[in-house]
Amino acid sequence: MTTVFDHAWMTGLFGDKRVAEHLSAEVQLAHMLRIEAAHSRSLGNESAARAIEATRIGPEDLTEGTATDGVPVPQLVRCLKAQISPELHRDIHRGLTSQDVMDTALVLSLKDILPIFRHGLIVLQADLAQLTQAHGGAALMGRTRMQAALPITVADRLATWRMPLERHLARLDEICARVLCVQCGGPVGLGAGGAALAAQLGLAAPDKSWHAMRDGFAELASWLSLVSGSLGKMGMDISLMTQQGVDEIRLRAGGSSSAMPHKQNPILAELLVTLARYNSVQLGGIHQALIHEQERSGAAWALEWMILPAMLHSAARGLTAAQELLAQVETIGS
Repeated sequence: MTTVFDHAWMTGLFGDKRVAEHLSAEVQLAHMLRIEAAHSRSLGNESAARAIEATRIGPEDLTEGTATDGVPVPQLVRCLKAQISPELHRDIHRGLTSQDVMDTALVLSLKDILPIFRHGLIVLQADLAQLTQAHGGAALMGRTRMQAALPITVADRLATWRMPLERHLARLDEICARVLCVQCGGPVGLGAGGAALAAQLGLAAPDKSWHAMRDGFAELASWLSLVSGSLGKMGMDISLMTQQGVDEIRLRAGGSSSAMPHKQNPILAELLVTLARYNSVQLGGIHQALIHEQERSGAAWALEWMILPAMLHSAARGLTAAQELLAQVETIGS
């Protein structure tokens, strides 16, 4: 077993195929090759760019080099030069560093992934609006500190699930402007030419290389945890509402028990709680990755590789699970 996001059967519960595809080794390698070609082109060497685009390199070609060098890019450059005429070598990777290539490759994946979140939030808002229209006038007992308080309506409770989603969408617009930036700083972050590369890749050009300024990714991770947390609140509410004796919501489907056939477990509601708690725990690790020594850190940077992709998986799966869960609702309230 590697992680629950890509395990043979656990991925059926935890995995998100769209995020997995955009973060796969094949896609990341394609992005790195695209970056190298675009950079050679920005240096005015169209021949080198076309030669890079014509190479045939697979993820397996980078495995041993990554183990030795700590990053895949030195081996990538060696593979490129092995397949390209020596007279074109000068403008392959010239002025770039490994972090430029890897950071920008991740940003290119994020450029494809973040619209998935936007769409998921919009769809979930519509699902909640439809549920409110169908059941919003029904009565519920308002509960504070898990004790009966005063009567409310279903619409009152659904509003606490829906309204944070609007704010998450607004935050996403702001985050995209700060995160979808090219990295083109060179060895110590002083490199120029980022604007030309950014234009070719459809990314923004930052005022300065962000090699050691990781607040953009930390902000994205915080946003992912906020989204997961809002979905977790929904999942917790539904888990409690399905309890025998409370019976405030009825679902069309649930998980079966191997020992108790009469049970119908609220699996998706529980999953939302699990994913929210997982992302909240990972957030501390990403904040540790803010602490880069001097102009670049190997240790802090590598920590991002371990944590941020898993947070993307978790938040994306939460959005699809929430949609699936709301589609199971038969009745709410009384």
